[in-house]
Amino acid sequence: MNMHVINLIIGREYKTRVKKKSFLIITFLGPILFAAMCILPTVIMMGAKEQAKTVAVVDKSGIVVPTLEDSKTIRFVDFSMLEVDTLKANMKDMELDVVLSISALDEATKSVAAESFSEKPLGMETSEIISNKINDAIQKFRVDSYGIENLSAIMDDVKPNIRLKSYTLDAEGKETISESGVYMLVSMLLGMIIYMFIAMFCGSVMSSVIEEKSSRVVEVLVSSVKATELMFGKIIGVALVALTQFMLWIVLTAAIVGVVSGIMGKNLLSQAGGDPMAMVESMGVSTDQLDAAGMNMNVSDLMAQAEDEDGGFAAAIETVKNLPIAQILVAFVLFFIFGYLLYASLFAAIGSAVENEGDTQQLQIPVTIPLLLGFFIALYAYKAPDSALVLWGSMIPFTSPIVMLARIPFGVPVWQLALSIALLVGTFVLCAYLSARIYKVGILMFGKKSSWKDLLRWIRQ
Repeated sequence: MNMHVINLIIGREYKTRVKKKSFLIITFLGPILFAAMCILPTVIMMGAKEQAKTVAVVDKSGIVVPTLEDSKTIRFVDFSMLEVDTLKANMKDMELDVVLSISALDEATKSVAAESFSEKPLGMETSEIISNKINDAIQKFRVDSYGIENLSAIMDDVKPNIRLKSYTLDAEGKETISESGVYMLVSMLLGMIIYMFIAMFCGSVMSSVIEEKSSRVVEVLVSSVKATELMFGKIIGVALVALTQFMLWIVLTAAIVGVVSGIMGKNLLSQAGGDPMAMVESMGVSTDQLDAAGMNMNVSDLMAQAEDEDGGFAAAIETVKNLPIAQILVAFVLFFIFGYLLYASLFAAIGSAVENEGDTQQLQIPVTIPLLLGFFIALYAYKAPDSALVLWGSMIPFTSPIVMLARIPFGVPVWQLALSIALLVGTFVLCAYLSARIYKVGILMFGKKSSWKDLLRWIRQ
């Protein structure tokens, strides 16, 4: 192959695509959409507050009502003197949103049955708050029924709150703190990013090949250059365009999110009056929900724990510092390049064998299945990074670009990393050779739907 010709094709492919209006529109529209995806959850959380509801309580047990306290979203009113059917029939006139019926106490189980009636289905927040308050009341009754003085305080005192601190040892016995949650997050992110890169970029290569073939432009190009030179030039050219677009997305998205977050952060602080607990409540999270989630310490305590060197936040930061960042970056570049080249050559061969994207489904499935399989293995690699399934997934070339990156945060022997890269490079060379043979024949075939049998016959020609 003539490298000068390939460089010309790369330059042509790059300039042609970068100058398109669609490239400019997607490049500047993409960051807005990505920024919206980052910001909208916060905006929705701030705006998706349930309206304050009035709950009429008919408590035949006499246990629950004394413990009920109003919150910003729920106001409890004791109507135990009335019948539930009466309240249900007059909800609108009495301006009631919910009728809560508590049965008489079951002496055998020391429990009650609870039913709620409303014209509209209850939201998750309201339902959880009511359920938690009923459970708290029954728990308090059961504790008090033992007749032991200060039993609640004793139970709280004996309840442990031990947090496991994990350390890893290197070859020299040096200890470094490791937070498993950080490894899980990094592992999943790396697997998802490399999958997205390969799937998106390789799809662009196939679409480009189909576009030129269907417009018969390829006939003119093949008369001047070799088909294999055209294929590799297109693969590399599309990769450079995609990388350019992706880098612009990162810069523009970071800028938009930074500006909007700064503005929203200031407004949020001003609305909350600088009180951390008020800020949490302004986002729609009540103290009852924090208690239900097991976060019964106040925000000040959480902030103090984060500042403590033994706190979870500090441990997470220290774990990030101890990650093999250089190894991750080098591995990411290598696995992205050769993983992309491997799948791009296969997708280019598929694109050359069809005349429109609707005909690609039959040929595309055997190629996309390993890619999807690698993605799903990578999502669960954090649970058992050294298991047989994850190990082989990180070695098989068709899944290794995704799975190996998901394993690296947990530590991978150098020989496994080198073997995985070597197998990936070797498989790429073989697949590129076979794809080039398919491409040379398929790019000039028109008027016939191709099958895998046809592709095998073209390889043998």
